Formats: sequence, C-alpha cells, structure tokens
Amino acid sequence: QMWEEAIALGKELAEQYENEMFDYEQLSELLRKQAQFYENIVKVIRPKPDYFAVGYYGQGFPTFIRNKVFIYRGKEYERREDFEARLLTQFPNAEKMKTTSPPGDDIKNSSGQYIQCFTVKPKLDLPSKFHRPVSEQIVSFYRVNEVQRFEYSRPVRKGEKNPDNEFANMWIERTIYVTAYKLPGILRWFEVKSVFMVEISPLENAIETMQLTNDKINNMVQQHLNDPNLPINPLSMLLNGIVDPAVMGGFANYEKAFFTEKYMHEHPEDHDKIEKLKDLIAWQIPFLAEGIRIHGEKVTEALRPFHERMEACFRQLKDKVEKQYGVRAVPSSLDDRRGSRPRSMVRSFTMPSSSRPLSVASVSSISSDSTPSRPGSDGFVLEPLLPKKMHSRSQDKLDKDDLDKDKKEKKKEKRNSKHQEIFDKDFKSTDISLQQSEAVILSETISPLRPQRPKSQVINVMSSERRFSVSPSPPSSQVTPPPITPRTKLSFSIQSNLELNGMSSSDIPDVPPPLPLKGSMADYGNLMESQDLISPTTSPPAHQRVSP
Repeated sequence: QMWEEAIALGKELAEQYENEMFDYEQLSELLRKQAQFYENIVKVIRPKPDYFAVGYYGQGFPTFIRNKVFIYRGKEYERREDFEARLLTQFPNAEKMKTTSPPGDDIKNSSGQYIQCFTVKPKLDLPSKFHRPVSEQIVSFYRVNEVQRFEYSRPVRKGEKNPDNEFANMWIERTIYVTAYKLPGILRWFEVKSVFMVEISPLENAIETMQLTNDKINNMVQQHLNDPNLPINPLSMLLNGIVDPAVMGGFANYEKAFFTEKYMHEHPEDHDKIEKLKDLIAWQIPFLAEGIRIHGEKVTEALRPFHERMEACFRQLKDKVEKQYGVRAVPSSLDDRRGSRPRSMVRSFTMPSSSRPLSVASVSSISSDSTPSRPGSDGFVLEPLLPKKMHSRSQDKLDKDDLDKDKKEKKKEKRNSKHQEIFDKDFKSTDISLQQSEAVILSETISPLRPQRPKSQVINVMSSERRFSVSPSPPSSQVTPPPITPRTKLSFSIQSNLELNGMSSSDIPDVPPPLPLKGSMADYGNLMESQDLISPTTSPPAHQRVSP
C-alpha cells in the first residue's frame, strides 16, 4: 500500500515508454494504474505501524548488534507486547530490561544478554513540495513513512510536587534517535547513528499538547467530511473528552498553572509563550463547533441524550473562552472541505478576445439563431478559385501547343504524298453534314498507356467550343493546318482524332500523311497492295457511320 513509492517509479517508467520506447499501449496502462494509486491515497485508510527502539546490551550478543540500538518498524496493528515476544524467540536466553533509561557499563560489559525495548514516535519530515496546507489523508503517509528521526519522551519532575496541579512542574526529557537510513527501506530495521537529548519546559509541553489536540480534532473533522460513512464513536470520545471538564479537566489546568500573576512575575521571559497558548485555546472553539455539528448530523436516537449534554457543555465552554481569549473564525481549510469542488478544479471558459481574429470554425461554433452557422448560408457565394486557376493553366497550354504546331508546319507539308489526296477525296462528301452541327461531341478510346485527360481540361474544352467547333465559313481563305499523323498505341475514331488535334473537317489537307515505318513486310502487306480494301477488323471510317 505504499502507493506514493509506486507513483514515483511509474513516472520513471512513463518517461521511458513515452520518449525512449514509444510504447503508448504500455504507457496508457501505466497511467491508468497511477490514476488508481492517486485515488487510493485520498480514499483508502491505511493502518499506521508502530516503531520500536531495541537495544542489545551485553557481551553475549554477536558483534554486529552488541551494545547497539536499532529502530524497528512493526507490523500492521502489532502491539509492543507482541513485538517483544517475537523478538525474544530469537534470543531465548536474553533478559528483558524494565527501564527505558540507558544502561550502565556493568550491564554493557557483562557476559549476559539484556534487551531493552520501548515505543518511539516517528517525527514528521514533509517533502519540500508540500509548501501549502494539504489534506491529512495525504500527509498521513509521511507521518510513518520516509522517516529518519524518532523521539521518545519521558516525564521528569523538578522542584516541589504540587498536588493540586501536576502540570506546573512536569518537565519532558525527550531523546531523539537518528537512523542511518530512512524507514522503511530495504530492511524493516536500521541502526541508530546519533542520539541527543532535549528538555521541554512545562509551558512548552502545554503548547505542544494543545497544538496536537487541535490538529487531532481538525484531522478527524476532515475525515468525516471526506467520508460520511465513517463510524461516529471515535469522534464522540474525542469531543467528549475535551468538552466535558469532568473527564480530563480540559485546559483549566493550564490556566491554573501558567495564567497566574505569580507565574508571570517569576517567568517574565515566557510572556510570548503564554500568549501563544491563549491563542491555541481560542482556536480550539471553531474546531469543536465543526466537530459537534457533524456529530449532531450523524448521531443516532440512542445517543441523542449524550449529544445534547455535550452541546450544553460546549455552549458554556464557548462563552467562557470567547469572553477571555477572543473569537476566532472557522479556518479556510474547513470551508474548502465543505465546498462542492476546490477552486483549482473549476475552469473558466471565456469568449475569445476581440483583438484576435476568429476563424470560420470559431464563428460557426459561437453562432446563434440569428447568425448563419455555415459560410455561404447568408447569401454570399464563395468564388470557385480552383477552377479559375485550372482554366488559365489549360488555356496557356493550348496556346503553347499552337505555337509548336506552327513551327512544324513546313516540315509536315513536305511529307504529303499521293495517299493524302486519296484520303481527302473519301471525306469530301461529309463536309456538308459536319458543317451543319454547332457542337462536336468528343468520343475517344484511350489505351491504358496514356493517362486520361483531367476533368478540368474537358470542361475547358467544352467551354471554348468556338475554338474546337466546325467553322461554317469556307476553308478556301484559311491557311492549311498541319497534316494528321496517326499515333501508335492509340485507337481513335477519325472524328475524335480531328477534334483532339484542334482541326475541323473543312481543314483536312489534300494529301494524307505517309504511313509510319514498318518493322517487316507482313505488317502492311495488304494495305500496300490496295488502299481501298479495308480489313474486317478495322472499324469503318466516320463518314460511313454518319451518312444515311
């Protein structure tokens, strides 16, 4: 259940998965585990183990533990008696010491085995990241984990004994033990490396006790605010022991011991400490008020008389404290706990700044009923920029093709022969029918070796039908266009071939172009003998399909 340590190791693994191995599947699984660990830290109550100081004295022990003190971490819910019994089973001949004071040299140098065992309190050492007050559920882990300093307090009386008030002359002799490493570690016990002792005066002890009491009330109140299903019995015992003076006397003993003229006259240097103790007493009232309020909401009918008596005692105590030491407001930490959500969880969603231009997505996302939610829905039309650009490019390309054809015009005229005249005579009869049509429908069959013409260029060809349509004027005054050269690997109908080359039927030259170079005599043998014969596999010319 040391989820804090698991989260630290998980962050190291997440760095490897995200930036080194790029294994996002493992990263997602790891992050889900970390989320569960964080939830457990806040919601699951973990038991707090006790720590025990064990001293092995005498020459009968092995050298690595002889005359040394160790701090042990007990098991969950393990009492000191159970721990001692478990310890003595390892050394059945050892004798248990009755005192907690350090032994003399006679015991250390004796040939026997003496074991000294007593409970020590771990000293909280919060990490530096907790620079502001946090939940007790988070801090509670560090009260018993990652600790290296332990203390043992023993009361010592100085001066004459006061039967009326024992707090007046009760001093505290506190021994601090510092281990070699933090607990828990790779072992459940470590050797004590340094020991020192301090003395706590009765007034300082009263201030410390009052501070611990206020913290205990506040922590229990926070636990009940976080989890309403907690049992009410521990809260009842805590509140009743403080409110009802017949049980423990409360802070009235401190008033009798330190708030007198005699003590102030004998110890003028303790004036600030006395004021601090008064302030702690005043601060206890709002903590008690919150605890009693929660107790009243959760109390059963069987305990209702007990709660009413506790309320009556608290009203008397409150009137007395507020009259003598002032009124204190409820701490902000309790107000935050009673709220629905911490402020850090609330996100403020504001509109974009007026100085920042909104995109189309931004405008559509914040549009209302009176504002069109899509561009173009309010009457304006978006211009088709892409077709206009494609049209200009295709037009430039066609102009460039005309220039290339003009350059090759003289060369192609020299290649005209008798075949071209015969080819022209066959098409004389189709001139009239072609001239009557206003537009020419392009039909072509392109082999897979040539890429298909883009749709934008086909549209442009149809839009400029005047350029590609049949001219009604007689062709006598026109300049003879370049002749048609049959293409290999392309099968066109004659009408389509003429239109694709930018020519009409009236612009057909007198002599057809020569045949391409043949590979062998068998390729064009039949065609060389008779030009009028048409192969059965060859499609009929266009004029035979058009003429009635």
